[in-house]
Amino acid sequence: MKETVIYKEDVNFSLKADFYETNKENAPVVIYIHGGGLIWGTKEEISEEMIKLYTNNGFSLFSIDYRLAPTTKLPEIIKDIEDAILWIQIEGPKQFSIDPEKIAVIGSSAGGFLALTTGTFTHKPRAIVSFYGYGDLVGSWATSPSKYYCQKDNVSKELAYQLITNEVLTEASIEERFLFYVYARQNGVWIEEITGVNPVHNKDALYSFCPNRLVTKEYPPTLLLHGTKDTDVPYEQSVFMRAAIIKESVEAKLITIPNGEHVFDKNFQDTIVQNALKQVIDFLKAHLI
Repeated sequence: MKETVIYKEDVNFSLKADFYETNKENAPVVIYIHGGGLIWGTKEEISEEMIKLYTNNGFSLFSIDYRLAPTTKLPEIIKDIEDAILWIQIEGPKQFSIDPEKIAVIGSSAGGFLALTTGTFTHKPRAIVSFYGYGDLVGSWATSPSKYYCQKDNVSKELAYQLITNEVLTEASIEERFLFYVYARQNGVWIEEITGVNPVHNKDALYSFCPNRLVTKEYPPTLLLHGTKDTDVPYEQSVFMRAAIIKESVEAKLITIPNGEHVFDKNFQDTIVQNALKQVIDFLKAHLI
């Protein structure tokens, strides 16, 4: 059963979360953050299989929206995620049978990056799971033209900007916005588009957005999953993030999906994926139950 709530609103936007209940009283909570390069996506993208994976194992689930770039820049997006966690901790127990002390944050791709960022918040989750996320915004993988996207048909700046308006968007389909992302990755301007910061002239300003540079001993236990054939976010991003966490003597594990591509978890019935997801549930149970 799904119930939709508004966790944050302003004159220009309303941010919503879909709540999926489990059959357990005072249940631990999984907050899911969708991907989409911070440019597109919606809380409804989480698959039925993944919803059941969490709720059938005793976790309540919140799948959240957030404001999208490039109209909204990264500091405000991060603030949306912070506000979502606070809403669930403070208001959530008034409406749902959840335990606000037992929260994990899970994200995919750009959502994985945002999930990793929650480990730097004042109000941190108990655990983090990053599916093919990244902790670094200043590396050449993100700030230089992408070899993978440069193999695709060239997207002109004119076409790319026809897809963007000044309207504050809280959800958008891949069909509406993907070509803008392709343009940004082809021209090495993705990071500048989502942050408003030029990484060539002001790299230091981006360090405060890089989870791999902000890990402390208070960072939550973290599970990372990544495929070795990921052409969008390099596998090494999870390797480096794990190293940064372990350096602070915090628990971190990386599940490697051999030959796995971006969004490998769409192959839900694959035995390797099934085994990885079992480890996700075991990790969540170890830290939330």
